[in-house]
Amino acid sequence: MVGNLKILGISAYYHDAAAALLVDGEITAAAQEERFTRIKHDPRFPYEAIKYCLSEARCDLADVDHVVFFEKPFLKFERLLETYAAFAPRGFWSFNKAMPVWIKEKLFQKRQLQESLKKISDTPLRNPLSFSEHHLSHAASAFYPSPFTDAIVLTMDGVGEWATTTVAIGRGRELNIVREIHFPHSLGLLYSAFAYYCGFKVNSGEYKLMGLAPYGEPRFVDLIERELIEIKPDGSFKLNLKYFAYATGLRMTNAHFDALFGGPARSSDEPLTARHMDLAASIQKVTERVVLKLAAALAAEYRMPNLCLAGGVALNCVANGELKRSGLFENIWIQPAAGDAGGALGAALYCQHARLGVERQPSGVDAMRGGYLGPSFSDDAVQLRLRSAGARFEVLSEPELLERCARDLAEGLGLGWFQGRMEFGPRALGARSILGDPRSPSMQSQLNLKVKFRESFRPFAPAVLAEKVSDYFELDGPSPYMLLVAEVRENRRLTMSSEQAELFGIEKLNVARSDIPAVTHVDYSARVQTVHASTNPLFYALLSAFEAATGCAVLINTSFNVRGEPIVCTPEDAFRCFMGCHLDTLVVGNCYMSKPLQDPALLDIYAERLAPD
Repeated sequence: MVGNLKILGISAYYHDAAAALLVDGEITAAAQEERFTRIKHDPRFPYEAIKYCLSEARCDLADVDHVVFFEKPFLKFERLLETYAAFAPRGFWSFNKAMPVWIKEKLFQKRQLQESLKKISDTPLRNPLSFSEHHLSHAASAFYPSPFTDAIVLTMDGVGEWATTTVAIGRGRELNIVREIHFPHSLGLLYSAFAYYCGFKVNSGEYKLMGLAPYGEPRFVDLIERELIEIKPDGSFKLNLKYFAYATGLRMTNAHFDALFGGPARSSDEPLTARHMDLAASIQKVTERVVLKLAAALAAEYRMPNLCLAGGVALNCVANGELKRSGLFENIWIQPAAGDAGGALGAALYCQHARLGVERQPSGVDAMRGGYLGPSFSDDAVQLRLRSAGARFEVLSEPELLERCARDLAEGLGLGWFQGRMEFGPRALGARSILGDPRSPSMQSQLNLKVKFRESFRPFAPAVLAEKVSDYFELDGPSPYMLLVAEVRENRRLTMSSEQAELFGIEKLNVARSDIPAVTHVDYSARVQTVHASTNPLFYALLSAFEAATGCAVLINTSFNVRGEPIVCTPEDAFRCFMGCHLDTLVVGNCYMSKPLQDPALLDIYAERLAPD
């Protein structure tokens, strides 16, 4: 393989560090560092992820032709200086705290990267280390793996070097940014400000805010659009910086924001109130309006049928669902690792196509291989690792395994499912998943509280056989990466009583709203994953076995982890998580484990000691 072109992409030093390796034009491997170090959103140099990528390709760093970092540190440093100069003397204490770190670590990041790479291999790189730009990396991660020859590419996140929103046009191997919105005007930071104000962590709690939104009423929309954000007809926007502290401070919002919305930011241990639910509903609605206006203007101007999305805002699957239903574009493709982890892949892809001139050959299907780009383990390796961990298991044939798992799920048991290559990106897609019966009215709260150890209001996603998706949801196309929200079909909804209709807030959670209640959110929506035999045949076979046993072609699919930790990576991780929560059964490869048969001395409900996520 040494004769093939090899390009290594790296992202690091903010959150979700990752590595991705291209070999002879193919995406060979990609993984986040957190999966190996077990530190959620680990931002450090991705030593382990790089080592994994090299091992997957059976090569050394010395065999890699190009190494590319996903952004340009000097441009970030320029933005920091100009921002503090523009806001001086406000933010002096923040500036005083940040500057030594930037001078010591960030300003000399090229040297730091080179020294870190030397710890993997002393052999000099074949070519000098190169740098992409943050939003160009995002755009490349969305366009180049897409099935489209030509497309508009929209990227939205918190901030890169300067850009917070960009529009690029991709044609063949060419990709050019044609429009930008710059910091401090950021849709991602606006959404994060509301996550912060509602008591959730920035860069991880945005999912919670999106899940909380359907419990509230969007009564603050007019106030937000009047005071916080000016949205222009083409979807471009400008924030009123009077209300925010993120430009120069150590907080997202300030006293003006508190006064506008009737009180200080919620602490994470305080109860959620109707006001927080209404705030979540409101900022979600505003976000959808901005995304739709941007998309409408782009569709009218460029008249191209295809749209690609990346950046953290592209993980807002509710907004994505609205965009899909709008019909503005014939086709939409979203990078499953849309956040900074995906920047590693985008940096490598941009180098390959735009810089080195390697032609693309879109085949009508995406090049992400279903997102299954991480480590896998042979049956022999799985058995050896599980025995070393003290697990007690049966080795089953594939038909026996599928029959046993389908039966367990039909009986209401929670199943840990560990198969094949690990997913790249934040979603578990049937390789490192916890599965359950969506027909059970109690399964959502049971998995949230006793297995995941997280807030009861958070919804679960349905995994559905691809050809059956329109039988259950108002969706007539693929959603392989769990990035589109669609409504449950009318004929599957249950009629509520007048008393149930009057319930408020979290009380709504206890009302079964369809014949698959565990995956039906309080607004009848669901974050859908379509499962395809071509990309995950074993998960497809399990869904088929469950359908044969129950008549239902849907399963609950949530990530195999507990609150505060990354998705499991190895068989040992899976067994530890299994013994650390109230899961009933576990399957790793062809090994089947039942909780009552395990050594009681190995039980350790460690999730209760983890910090909130």
